[in-house]
Amino acid sequence: MDDLQIIDLYWARSESAVAETSRKYGPYCRSIAYGILRSEEDSEECVNDTWLRAWDAMPPHRPASLRAFLGRIARNLSLNRLKALSAEKRGGSQLALALEELGETVPAPGSVERAVEDRELAELFDRFLSRLEPEARRLFVRRYWYLSPIGEIAAEYGMSESKVKMSLLRSRGKLKKLLEKEGIEI
Repeated sequence: MDDLQIIDLYWARSESAVAETSRKYGPYCRSIAYGILRSEEDSEECVNDTWLRAWDAMPPHRPASLRAFLGRIARNLSLNRLKALSAEKRGGSQLALALEELGETVPAPGSVERAVEDRELAELFDRFLSRLEPEARRLFVRRYWYLSPIGEIAAEYGMSESKVKMSLLRSRGKLKKLLEKEGIEI
């Protein structure tokens, strides 16, 4: 079943919408959740919550890309669960490591005083990613969107960990230059 048909099922409030969504996007959303949480049980809960959020959002929202819509929901739910799980024990998680790596590149939420709206910043990131070489873009997205560990990325792409780290360092440098060029204080 294609995405438009699945979205139409949500709009018709058909319970088969959830079953079709799970069939088509279950593995995708589970991989996002597991990449962040590293727990089958917690990942499955986030995926089930993803279907509930999608049900609640449609209607009135009609996503342009169902895959991106569901992926974003699964990622945000997983990050929220990770924060809750690690509230007492700070540090050591892939989220903490990834945010630390990006900390010197991306402005802190309160430091910009919203000089650049979120949409403009998203467009800037899209432009940045489109200018990266395909391999560097894949590594950047795997690390900072999916929060995959360096070792896992290296194994998946048949690279050494030092090569992955160097690529990420160079990409963060390019991002920093672009942000500075656009007048975004870091």
